[in-house]
Amino acid sequence: MGELSRLTISQAREGLRNRSFTSEDITTDCLTEIEAADALNAFCAKTPEKALEQARAADARLAAGDAPDMCGVPLGIKDLFCTEDVPAQAGSNILTGFKPPYESTITAKLWERGAVHLGKLNMDEFAMGSSNETSAYGPAISPWQRKGSNAALTPGGSSGGSASAVSADLCLAATGTDTGGSIRQPAAFTGIVGVKPTYGRCSRWGVVAFASSLDQAGPMTKSVRDAAIMLEAMSGHDPRDSTSADLPVPNFEAALTGDIRGKTIGIPREYRIDGMPDEIEALWQEGTAKLKAAGANIVDISLPHTKYALPAYYVIAPAEASSNLARYDGVKYGHRAKISANEGITEMYERTRAEGFGAEVKRRVMIGAYVLSAGFYDAYYRRAQRVRTLIKRDFETVFADGVDAILTPATPSAAFGIGEMADADPISMYLNDVFTVTVNLAGLPGISVPAGLDKQGLPLGLQIIGQPWGEADMMNAAYALEEASGFSAHASRWW
Repeated sequence: MGELSRLTISQAREGLRNRSFTSEDITTDCLTEIEAADALNAFCAKTPEKALEQARAADARLAAGDAPDMCGVPLGIKDLFCTEDVPAQAGSNILTGFKPPYESTITAKLWERGAVHLGKLNMDEFAMGSSNETSAYGPAISPWQRKGSNAALTPGGSSGGSASAVSADLCLAATGTDTGGSIRQPAAFTGIVGVKPTYGRCSRWGVVAFASSLDQAGPMTKSVRDAAIMLEAMSGHDPRDSTSADLPVPNFEAALTGDIRGKTIGIPREYRIDGMPDEIEALWQEGTAKLKAAGANIVDISLPHTKYALPAYYVIAPAEASSNLARYDGVKYGHRAKISANEGITEMYERTRAEGFGAEVKRRVMIGAYVLSAGFYDAYYRRAQRVRTLIKRDFETVFADGVDAILTPATPSAAFGIGEMADADPISMYLNDVFTVTVNLAGLPGISVPAGLDKQGLPLGLQIIGQPWGEADMMNAAYALEEASGFSAHASRWW
């Protein structure tokens, strides 16, 4: 078993249409792999009955000739997405027992197109983390290991379960969300492709909110082509989401020609940070050379306000989180603390939130409440928003000068071990987002593409940043990089 679960979306689409196998065959294979992979802790809720029911329905559509590109494709869904009558805890104890009576717009779109729901995927609590260690389910584990070591490694975060499941071939693809790098960083850590679309390209309705002006859902897949296929299925205007853009959705797959001759790729000098490993620098230079060999014009660019991105992000995101998470009080759903007869609703609120939220969520809620409080709003939150405007303007200036896309590293290192940063200052963990947060602050699309291995045999990724609504051109540049890199490494099976 396991052969069909290793398929890409495009391979599955071809095989399903020419009747080489059925969706039920692929789904059964994936379910078998999932059952054998509990050591990875990637899935937090399994839905085998639902999956087989959807697979059989997909096979009927395929037999009738009504077969959208995603029809019959088994997927994992990040626990941040509300899925009807399936637990959606956002990795938090405060939502214990919550089963939404509705479907998020994105998952509804996928099911309408015939995709198959294998289950929910582990994640950092409320998407706050870069290692999947803040999850109420315990950490997801990467299928990758260092050479000569069996130490458990992080698959990244917050979409760690999604990254682990796709990389380990437990599903053909997965949904993720990206607030400051939570699709691109885990994709880079596990040797897969992750796309953060332009803000507003994919609906946020039915996706549990972290920081509403930054959150964006996207696909996590085994190839750039798969990402293009899945992103098209996930995209589109949603009147229930006021930030959803009413724009036509391009055929992203059709844009994957690999021809980038005459395109201008910018290399930002500010991304050469102190302490960046030589392997990351070398990978970046190799990626630049490959794009140049493919016909792109390479230019040095400046994004002068990049150095302020992390501080601005870690003011804005917690501020929005403190507001969004105020709704979890134990009254309507989820965990409710027990109180004594002489205590009131205030004690119930306080105890519920103290018991239900983990340490990292509490930290960010307190930071957010502080920067929004009287006397500090102007000093922190308003100033961070002004910096955000300057960061966005940096990108606008570069694109106006003729740059089509920007190439950067995806992460400042390869994956680290579970627990290795447990005693470190929280800021050390936040530095994992150093190359990715600018994209969220500016609302731009970004994609992480696996491009090589480090000396310990772990994947490393490169990031391409596109113009607003320019996912098609961005993914074509990523496709050219993917073709030139020829990354084909897989984790050795140990679980």
